[in-house]
Amino acid sequence: QVQLVESGGGLVQAGGSLRLSCAASGRTFVNTPMGWFRQAPGKEREFVAAISWNGGNTYYADSVKSRFTISRDNAENAMYLQMSSLKPEDSAVYYCAAPGNGRFRRPSYLPTRPNEYDYWGQGTQVTVSS
Repeated sequence: QVQLVESGGGLVQAGGSLRLSCAASGRTFVNTPMGWFRQAPGKEREFVAAISWNGGNTYYADSVKSRFTISRDNAENAMYLQMSSLKPEDSAVYYCAAPGNGRFRRPSYLPTRPNEYDYWGQGTQVTVSS
């Protein structure tokens, strides 16, 4: 059974930092890109960041660029999101996600749409107070 489990969310003041983790089990994701999404109440799930299979290529939503850093450790089958200079508008449930094996022809392709991902975690709440 494939599982993605997020952790590291919590309550933080504006300007603070949090580090989210995503632990994968049931299969290895070392050959696929992975991504982070978030969803605030009443809003659609939105793309945050994506990382290539080897960590050599990353892509960020404009709203988090220069504040968030995505990384991965394939030896641990894990992915991370370091969030700094947090703002109240960053408050949301954060999800990690991964596509199925072999879904994209180009190894460097970084999916940014939710329907490009097949596996999702249960989410971790991030709340930023002003």
